[in-house]
Amino acid sequence: MAKHAQQNAASGAVYGLGLIGAAIYFISHATTFWLGVLGFLKAIVWPVFLVYQAFGKLAGG
Repeated sequence: MAKHAQQNAASGAVYGLGLIGAAIYFISHATTFWLGVLGFLKAIVWPVFLVYQAFGKLAGG
């Protein structure tokens, strides 16, 4: 089980760095406090936006 946990550590680090980067991006573009809060919530689910855009490009839309 310890070996399995070691293999998944890198993906957690990538998600964590992505979360920080997305939070900085979305919050820095916010013009009001509530848009900053919305930006933080977007940063939490940034992979959803990434996959949605990727599928849109693959489908030709």
